[in-house]
Amino acid sequence: MCGIAGFLNTSRDQPPDELERVVRRMSNSLRHRGPDDEGTWVDAEAGVALGHRRLSVLDLSPLGRQPMRSASGRFLIVLNGEIYNFRELRQGLANRGHSFVTQTDTEVALAAFTEWGVESALAHLDGMFAFALWDRVDRTLFLCRDRMGQKPLYYGWSGNVFLFGSQLKALVTHPVSRAEVDRAALSAYVRFNYIPAPYSIFSGFCKLSPGSLLVLDSSNGPRSPVVKTYWSLSEVIERQRTLRLSCSPDEATDQLEPLLRVAIRRCMIADVPLGAFLSGGVDSSTVVALMQAESSRPVKTFTIGFEEAGYNEAESARQVAKHLGTDHTQLYVNADQAMAVIPRLPGIYDEPFADSSQIPTLLVSELARRQVTVALSGDGGDEIFGGYNRYLWGPRLWRPVGWLPASLRLVIGRALATVDPHTWDRICSRTFGVNRPGEKIHQLAQAMPARTREEFYGRLVSYWRDPGAVVLDATEAGTLLHRRAAWPALGSFEEWMMYLDSSTYLPGDVLVKLDRASMGVSLEARAPLLERSIVEFAWRLPLSLRIKGKEGKWLLRRVLDRYVPSSLVSRPKQGFGVPIDSWLRGPLRDWAETLLDERRLRHDGFFDPRPIRRRWSEHQSGNSNWHFSLWGILMFQAWQDSLRAWKCEV
Repeated sequence: MCGIAGFLNTSRDQPPDELERVVRRMSNSLRHRGPDDEGTWVDAEAGVALGHRRLSVLDLSPLGRQPMRSASGRFLIVLNGEIYNFRELRQGLANRGHSFVTQTDTEVALAAFTEWGVESALAHLDGMFAFALWDRVDRTLFLCRDRMGQKPLYYGWSGNVFLFGSQLKALVTHPVSRAEVDRAALSAYVRFNYIPAPYSIFSGFCKLSPGSLLVLDSSNGPRSPVVKTYWSLSEVIERQRTLRLSCSPDEATDQLEPLLRVAIRRCMIADVPLGAFLSGGVDSSTVVALMQAESSRPVKTFTIGFEEAGYNEAESARQVAKHLGTDHTQLYVNADQAMAVIPRLPGIYDEPFADSSQIPTLLVSELARRQVTVALSGDGGDEIFGGYNRYLWGPRLWRPVGWLPASLRLVIGRALATVDPHTWDRICSRTFGVNRPGEKIHQLAQAMPARTREEFYGRLVSYWRDPGAVVLDATEAGTLLHRRAAWPALGSFEEWMMYLDSSTYLPGDVLVKLDRASMGVSLEARAPLLERSIVEFAWRLPLSLRIKGKEGKWLLRRVLDRYVPSSLVSRPKQGFGVPIDSWLRGPLRDWAETLLDERRLRHDGFFDPRPIRRRWSEHQSGNSNWHFSLWGILMFQAWQDSLRAWKCEV
């Protein structure tokens, strides 16, 4: 795992020493992603500069240093991430006459590009990665991001300079860079609490979308880059639907288990200490169980527990760890310790990001980094195998009422919202089968007036349904939710939601959270459930093998049952959260009040203070829980403060 940065100056008017100085400064802004080593490469005649910060995981010797040159000398690469199948590729390429001097996956990728060409080689690479590749012969720059979007990559023009890097701070560090807030992207952020690809918070800079390859040919002067899709989840779904499994549950389990074991075995390849996050839920427990089955010694596992009631999964994780015989470390933190993380968040995430589970994710990453350099996680299981609660209760609630007039559903929604969330928690936690159902019921109440199931889903995932009423002078950026033509043909509401979550929420929120939290402490986090073979197999499954009755991730649970008694993991889905709602009414109230001050909001000029102050007052009264939408505004405000300090440093 590393940090990459660089640029292509199409005017080619910079001397080598200046190219070197600038790209080193860019890459050094990513030191946290790669504290072990650094490297640069420049070609003043071509105007190209590549920078790399290394977190040494494979081949810890200086031979693994990047930028790395191909054996032919044609290609230069800086790569962030891991090619999990590099050993198999290495053997096949050796049989074709390639020789290797390192034990790295990067050298194997370079040989693959030499053997098959850049675009064709991508079909052979499995893993999580983002790379920049310079072709010295054709004077072409390639930028690429992995299929599911596990590793980040930003790019954009500033004048005649094309910039790229693992995080926005690397781009902004370049002297010609301008950092102006994109209000269209801000509107999308206000809706989702993250900024979806291809947008970034800054005008002119983009995120490369998952499964994409950017090609910039500079051989005949500056040109617009071409972005191609080399892998599409939508196309995979369409293809796999024609190959639906028709077998018994036991046979399906027998097919899934070895795929999981191979994926996890590959993710365990490292020349440094390795462990895993363990929450005690299905996903992380499955990963840890199979890791332990593949390991000859106890796997190191890590869990964060919270002292506040209702937000603690540490005991479940401890029981799973004890059953599997892992070398388990757990840390209980109180509210003060958790809240102490909040001032660091804007600097870690680079752009506004407001999933409050970023707090425990950072804490567990810090805990793991004390003992290991690589940690496996269970991220992706919910989206791929159908684990979110909305897949269970969303369709069940929509189907009986979807035919009712919207006006009547509005009345029903208002009736649900008249009962405060804490009362709902007390009344029906067992009935709904989820922890703290009050928030979910209020979320449902907001979605009830929807005219279609698409709008119903859109309301479920929106924290402000009308960002135009919050963000001043902005037209909201369009996203996949608005591009029906890009959706695969899916008959079930559940699978349609799973596709959208996998294409939007997963890369835009879940994987951003995992990447920034782990890399913020120089820890490599790997998500084996997102390996291509697992994703493609999951979409061959009939829905009944993913969601059965009131149980999501049904087939994944069947695999786990072979290693862990179901009694240890069969409990209501809780999530990895913190009590932001009560903190905003208590210890965080003064901090939040300062950031949401009406005079400040008006002075900054991004938000209309009225709807924000209204929700703040309603939240303080305890009659409504607006902490999700308020957290988004607060994280943007805190990010602005961080940006001002950041600009001063630059």
